[in-house]
Amino acid sequence: MSTRNLVFKAGPKAFDSIRRHGFSAERIGTLAGASGGAKWLVLSHLDRVLIGNVLPNFEAPLHLIATSIGAWRFACYAQPDPLAAIQRFEDAYIDQSYSDKPDIHEITAKSREILNVAIGKRGVTNILHHPVLRTHIMTVRARNIAASESRLLLAASLLLAASMNAISRSTLGLFYERALFFDARDLPPFFDVTGFPLQRIRIGADNLEDAIVATGAIPLVLSGVRDIAGADPGVYRDGGIIDYHLDIPHSDSDKLALFPHFFGHIVPGWFDKKLTWRRPNPAHVDRTILICPAEEFVAKLPNAKIPDRTDFVNHAPAERMQIWRKVVAECEALGEELNDVLARNELESRLTPL
Repeated sequence: MSTRNLVFKAGPKAFDSIRRHGFSAERIGTLAGASGGAKWLVLSHLDRVLIGNVLPNFEAPLHLIATSIGAWRFACYAQPDPLAAIQRFEDAYIDQSYSDKPDIHEITAKSREILNVAIGKRGVTNILHHPVLRTHIMTVRARNIAASESRLLLAASLLLAASMNAISRSTLGLFYERALFFDARDLPPFFDVTGFPLQRIRIGADNLEDAIVATGAIPLVLSGVRDIAGADPGVYRDGGIIDYHLDIPHSDSDKLALFPHFFGHIVPGWFDKKLTWRRPNPAHVDRTILICPAEEFVAKLPNAKIPDRTDFVNHAPAERMQIWRKVVAECEALGEELNDVLARNELESRLTPL
């Protein structure tokens, strides 16, 4: 293949396993989906390939673990027509528009509206009863002043959490606890994840939509979700605060994890984005296969970058929508390349160490 727009990386055990036995979808036990907001748009064509050409080969149970926008993508995966759901999600996400000075309530309402468009009235039921997919969503339950909806107190809590996190990631436990909403039909490999206080809540018809909204509730941008059914009382926020790129065990010892990602590296938590020395636990990605756009490909996108939340500020709505649609169109090449690599059994030869 003359042009290589995708990068394929694997943890040591995944690398060795694929070199020895080759790659097959039946060996995947987990799909991982990271936080990242608008960055997901570069993955929408990879999602389409996985849904259309790979998902039918997966065996139950296939665990889905995600925070923030990853959970929204995976909610589409579990619909009867997942390709149509991804298309609805993509259109609604790109076309979102607001008043000149939207407040947190307007943005929160729009968030729920987009989710309802993407998965429809029976979306929650479809997720809960999918024969193959087991949906698990990581959020955080805010503690102390991090639970406040006062902008001043919430901003102060974020500044304090970021400062303490720079010294030790474990200090985030003073401000947040992990809250894992899980599908109880099959317990996931990260059910007993350690490192932070952990609350585990079974997903059901009464809490799944709230969990999806909560894991995308970026502090100061969207309202937290209060008192979710089945969970401890409190305010639930973006799961990416602790698990930005899912620094948790991805797969069982006899399975591999597939991680379509925006970047070729994993950032443990939201506050670690500028802490270049902060790395995930190597054991958590030991059996993980990461697929991401090559840096050279990203450099050719509009503004030479992956879309993100700053686009709402830097561009007028019509211009932003145009840019994002062009990005999605350009990223069709990523889907085509992934399809070719899988069809030609080239994944083994394309792997580099994660």
